[in-house]
Amino acid sequence: MKRKIINDPLYGFITIADPLVFDVIEHPFFQRLRRVEQLGLASMVYPGALHTRFQHAIGAMHLMGEAIETLKSKGFEISDLEAQGATLAILLHDIGHGPFSHALEHHIVSGISHEEITLMIMNRLNTEFGNKLETAIAIFENSYPRKFLHQMVSGQLDMDRLDYLMRDSFYTGVNEGVISTNRILKMLTVVEDDLAVELKGIYSIEKFIVARRLMYWQVYYHKTVLAVEYMLISIISRARALVAQAADLPGSAPLLFFLKNKVSKEQFQADNSVLEHFTTLDDYDIYSAIKQWASFNDPILSLLCRSILDRKLFRVIISTNPYPAEETEKIRKNIIKKLNLHTEEYIYFSGEGEISNSAYDPNSDRITIIDKNGERWDISGLSEQLNIAVYNKSVSKYFTWFPKWASE
Repeated sequence: MKRKIINDPLYGFITIADPLVFDVIEHPFFQRLRRVEQLGLASMVYPGALHTRFQHAIGAMHLMGEAIETLKSKGFEISDLEAQGATLAILLHDIGHGPFSHALEHHIVSGISHEEITLMIMNRLNTEFGNKLETAIAIFENSYPRKFLHQMVSGQLDMDRLDYLMRDSFYTGVNEGVISTNRILKMLTVVEDDLAVELKGIYSIEKFIVARRLMYWQVYYHKTVLAVEYMLISIISRARALVAQAADLPGSAPLLFFLKNKVSKEQFQADNSVLEHFTTLDDYDIYSAIKQWASFNDPILSLLCRSILDRKLFRVIISTNPYPAEETEKIRKNIIKKLNLHTEEYIYFSGEGEISNSAYDPNSDRITIIDKNGERWDISGLSEQLNIAVYNKSVSKYFTWFPKWASE
């Protein structure tokens, strides 16, 4: 029997004892995740944030194993097939991410989410592995009759969130994301097929909710992270426009395929070659292209690429109100004049957007606390430490981005 041990910096030695799980990890589709960074280009702000989707998936798989063992030790029956299915579902939950994860999710391909691509890849793997992933797919889709298994894959307190908060905190050095993962796992239980937490674990859950809110503002929505993400989006948008004009743009075959073709969700589902191209596309394709395009004869594309390579990043201003229209117009005129652009070309150097942060949504899959008498409580109605109304609320902020010299 194949048995492997992976040394993880968060959890120590992770054992992979299931031959099917090991074979799925060894598959090229999964190995691609080694070349997809977990936090996109956040390393421009936090130099240590170079961890990958591969590491995160392995970590989430480990936590799933720990959670299942906890539930089994408390008398909940989980068959070997169900345990394997839940393990594979969480292992593959991010396999549909494209280059730089969320940063380019709707710009390499549009009209289809990474979860939908994940399901397509899982179905392909299921065929290759003789239909042995059917339980995993059912759990991932939430069509399996035992709901709590899906909640551990995708829910308010799933293994995905437990791992990424700890892992992103570790690699960025942002301590606000540290949570009591072991404590949370040991407090898990199931009530009427719903995942729940024992009352004595409530403080760890409170800390988890606070950590999630803080990590969004401090890491995921950090203004410089937003800046470099929008520069990357501008690069891909400009490259696509040039390809549409028949420019002989250098690049890898899978990248040029998606630049030349605006692939729809229907094409993804109907044409196997689209998935083949996608499953060979990763961060390396984008990095290589940026290096080549930095000397391309288009001044807009080359400037954007050189700015990324040399870390000459845009400025981002975040506020509770939209940026003044007169200031936005002034910035646009400065950009057009200094770079000698056509009026419509300023879009590659300036834009506006909105970000929202909701640490806990009680209208979604709730976090249920169970007391000693078996009574069920939503965390928002039981917490003594949190002003839960604040954490329930989705907080929105506005931002605008442009080159630093454009506002001078």
